[in-house]
Amino acid sequence: MDLTGKHALVTGGGTGIGLAIATALAEAGAEVTITGRRADVLDEAAATHPRLHGAVMDVTDESAIRDGVAAARDARGPITICVANAGVATGRKLSRTSYDFWRQIMQVNLDGVFLTVRECLPDMEGADWGRVIAISSIAGVKGLKGAGAYSASKHGVIGLIRSLSEDYLGAGLTFNAICPAYVDTDIITRNVDAISEKIGGDREAALAMMRDVNKHKRLIKPEEVAAAAMWLVGPGSESVNGQTIEIAGGQM
Repeated sequence: MDLTGKHALVTGGGTGIGLAIATALAEAGAEVTITGRRADVLDEAAATHPRLHGAVMDVTDESAIRDGVAAARDARGPITICVANAGVATGRKLSRTSYDFWRQIMQVNLDGVFLTVRECLPDMEGADWGRVIAISSIAGVKGLKGAGAYSASKHGVIGLIRSLSEDYLGAGLTFNAICPAYVDTDIITRNVDAISEKIGGDREAALAMMRDVNKHKRLIKPEEVAAAAMWLVGPGSESVNGQTIEIAGGQM
């Protein structure tokens, strides 16, 4: 695959799934703007490949997204690959869910996707070619126990992607959602800490609770998610549009 001349933007691109996708895109020849809230993390990630370029951008801030996308466009040209990956994964029972907590989850996981895609779309419309990939979750296709806000936000991402795919039928643009189960990233480490504290400090049991949700009983590698993303931006995927790609080791 040769993506030379393409400019991709990956939110949450400094770590985990986002960095794996960004690196794969860069290795295929694309110039890749990776965004996030921490400049030091982005600088460290950008140093790993000459075609990775860090840009501080908070996906909960509309002005920051507008300015960040505009700056990336000015620096590296029109953005025709948009990977809306930034998200938070925090579970809480509905009875313990405050409105502030609900809004926090929605602002990052759903509003951030909407705003990022909206700002990138004009470039794709102008080129008559574009690829939008949103990183949803298995929580987007099935509700997760004790994670109502998170599940709702990820369902919302899929609804947005499906609607966009209908809006742009035949226009050379595709919109798809990747729905991973539990992936071996820093989020797993943080969740292990939180769960183990609740169950008496048993970290192995906490890890098993997440790992065993995956049908093949192992954590998914970020590179496996990146491989799916690369398929969606590559030749032969033109008719894959408005789809949810589940990466969970089996049927969910």
